[in-house]
Amino acid sequence: MPAAATRGAVRPDLEEVFRREYQRVVGVAARVLASRDQAEDVAQEVFLSFGRSAVPAAEAGGWLSVAAAHTALNLIRSGRRRTSREETVAATVEAVTPDVADTVLILEDRSRIRAALARLPRKQATALVLRHSGLSYAEVATALDMSPGSVGTTVRRAESALREELNRHASPE
Repeated sequence: MPAAATRGAVRPDLEEVFRREYQRVVGVAARVLASRDQAEDVAQEVFLSFGRSAVPAAEAGGWLSVAAAHTALNLIRSGRRRTSREETVAATVEAVTPDVADTVLILEDRSRIRAALARLPRKQATALVLRHSGLSYAEVATALDMSPGSVGTTVRRAESALREELNRHASPE
């Protein structure tokens, strides 16, 4: 039967082949997967593929068995890849995600730094933020209309002033 004639149509022999081969297809998949539920899902997928194929009904048994084995193996492989990805993400998240106490401390530190920066002279604070944001001395000089030679001095003074502000307003522990 030409492919164009079968497009969108159900194979006339699908029900017969399904009734004859279903248990074998599920059995093959179950041996690979060790799960009847997953094997039935594989069988459904395999029969859907068969329904779209031009495989003669006389050759269906072999084709379906091979398709069931390949589909089940692909399911295992994709499960392993997914598990590996999930474990990698979980390890990354555990390594990256601080606990609540650390998060609170970080937020408090950032708040203290922002408050201290606000107390610095505007040009020093801006030079410090720009430099620590990755801008070169030349880029900071251009942005603040300064000579490139004075950027280093301004940033060092700003760092020193920031330390003093942080120490002055630090809570005694």
